[in-house]
Amino acid sequence: MEPGRKLVIFGATGRTGRATLELALEEGFEVTVLARDPAAVAEAVRGQDGVIIVLGTGNDLSPTTVMSDGTRTIVEAMKAQGVRKVVACLSAFLLWDLQKVPPRLLPVTEDHIRMYQILRDSGLDCVCVMPPHIAEELPLTRDYSVSVGASGASRVISTRDLGHFLLRCLGTDRYDGQSVYVCQSYAKE
Repeated sequence: MEPGRKLVIFGATGRTGRATLELALEEGFEVTVLARDPAAVAEAVRGQDGVIIVLGTGNDLSPTTVMSDGTRTIVEAMKAQGVRKVVACLSAFLLWDLQKVPPRLLPVTEDHIRMYQILRDSGLDCVCVMPPHIAEELPLTRDYSVSVGASGASRVISTRDLGHFLLRCLGTDRYDGQSVYVCQSYAKE
């Protein structure tokens, strides 16, 4: 296994996590996954080259701290284990005026804000990926638009293209310390 190819994915049981895991395995990464076991986070992080965080709440849009609490635990483990690189999937709503976020999505967005603050203050080499609508039915193209600090031309990204971009971020410092929007204009069939 070449250097930089060992990673842990937190949230690998969700839609984006599953797509990212599939792509990582296809691309030859050595992958560790952990689901809902905070006590095992430090062990999962030990010896990794990078971390991908794709924590979510599924369809539960009620007030929560599950994503920010999980992120805090992961960041603490990374610091303790000397792992520097983290790529986290948040929400494009963090690029919006909060007054414009649909009210039903505000509680989850507020937890994404807490996640972002934890990551920003961590001192780690962090990429905060803020995708628009994530569509499971759209294909992997490996061809998408990336904007730093602003939204892009499209309001959608496929789970597979998002996973591809998350993995791509592990191998570069180009987006470290940045908030990144990734999208694609998929052809209508």
